[in-house]
Amino acid sequence: MKVSAAEAKAKLSELIRRAEAGEEIIVTRHGKAVATIAAPPKADTTHASRIGALKGKIWISDDFDGLGPEWDDYIK
Repeated sequence: MKVSAAEAKAKLSELIRRAEAGEEIIVTRHGKAVATIAAPPKADTTHASRIGALKGKIWISDDFDGLGPEWDDYIK
């Protein structure tokens, strides 16, 4: 749906309700699109399901952050 900037100002609450319902509103000034009113993208929940996915499947060695003998020349 396209509306002029003046109309958008007068009917902002209604336009927001329509955007929440999934409609995209294009605001125009002098016939040219200048803004869009739309609902924000839905939250991506795929990251939440990955938290803890490898629990018990990997381990870190006790000497993980220890330097091996090949580093002796660099830490003198």
